[in-house]
Amino acid sequence: MNYSYTQWKKHLMDEDVHAMAILSFPAVTQCATTVQELVQNAEMQSAVMRRIKEEFPLQEALVSMMDLSVEAQAFGCPVSFHEGEIPAVTSGIIKNREDGEALRIPKMEEGRMSVYLAGVENITKESDRPVFGGVCGPYSLAGRLMDVSEIMMQCIMDPKLVHLVLQKVTTFLKQYIQAYKDVGASGVILAEPLAGLLSPAMVQEFSSSYIREITEELQDDTFTVIYHNCGPNTVQSLPEILSSDCGAWHFGNAVSLKKILEQVPADCLIMGNLDPVGCFCGCSADELEQKERALLKECGAYSNFVLSTGCDLPPKAKWENIQRFFKTLEQVNSKRRLPYGM
Repeated sequence: MNYSYTQWKKHLMDEDVHAMAILSFPAVTQCATTVQELVQNAEMQSAVMRRIKEEFPLQEALVSMMDLSVEAQAFGCPVSFHEGEIPAVTSGIIKNREDGEALRIPKMEEGRMSVYLAGVENITKESDRPVFGGVCGPYSLAGRLMDVSEIMMQCIMDPKLVHLVLQKVTTFLKQYIQAYKDVGASGVILAEPLAGLLSPAMVQEFSSSYIREITEELQDDTFTVIYHNCGPNTVQSLPEILSSDCGAWHFGNAVSLKKILEQVPADCLIMGNLDPVGCFCGCSADELEQKERALLKECGAYSNFVLSTGCDLPPKAKWENIQRFFKTLEQVNSKRRLPYGM
């Protein structure tokens, strides 16, 4: 489809509440496949997104898998694959300054990146709505290369090392995101959850300044970067996060979305934030509906609110809960269109 961020944003801010959940992994149960096959098979990734497109017309965009091990594996990190689970990085590869200086930027055909690019390219040819790839944010990727505890310590002890890694990571991410743009994606969801552990000043120094490099170079009316952070400190760091100048912001259930909506400009798209595990795995469909209606009551009056999951849904999320998620939204919107909401 011909994608215009300006037109898509205008649509999302009309009188209805719109939804863009991150829900690709649970579709493995509907497509006769496994998580292990999905993360290594472009045709199956396209099939999963196709199933979501066909079953959920209220899903405003198709989103590729949020597999945050892909980029780190391309750099050389070991990754574990377990049945029914999203792949995970098992250890970092940068232990000192020498490792950072020797870090090589991988080519796009290395690792599984080509699989994810092809999966998105396939579905863009037939999609009636925007298609977004999933990428790891610069600080979160650097944290996988260095180990989470190590990068947190080095932000204080040796910030020059952290910046060295971030510079290389950002150069790589520009190339990877450009590749998504080249295959026809409407944008990417850039997942930066590790920045949710930083102070506001550190968010600015080690995360947002690098994301801003990406948005300034690649974002335009045909391609949007959506920022995702499911960390607990996003409200305190909101000005620093917004300085990354992304096209929209997606937040997790660790924070009050209403507090965020109260603080941002009225034309700033804010997405979230039903608990992906508690609501979609642990709740019954009726319980999920109650929680969803509560979120809609709290945030639905904001035209820049987009209903979503707080993060990507686990593969074990209940399909009937996802179905109820969209059915409830449809019912709420139908009521909102009646005179006086009756």
